Amino acid sequence: MFAAQIISLSQKIIELKGIKKPNLKRVKKTTDDMLGACTETSRLTKADFKANLKTVKKEDEKREEVTDWRKNVEAMSGMEGRKKMFNAGQ
Repeated sequence: MFAAQIISLSQKIIELKGIKKPNLKRVKKTTDDMLGACTETSRLTKADFKANLKTVKKEDEKREEVTDWRKNVEAMSGMEGRKKMFNAGQ
């Protein structure tokens, strides 16, 4: 008799409190899975995000012409070379 009352009281308590929901765990999903959950068509075709990107032209790097370094050293030696460097900086 007491067992039946205990069970009925515990059921009433559970009804008042509500069922305890378990904590949800995080699940990693890919972008295709997330889109598949939103729309049915994406399940048939995979999303191609690269198709929406802009194309950018790469500029060729400007390279200085390789000259004989000895001529450059001779031209920059002495006061004349320092004067050229000073004038080029202004």
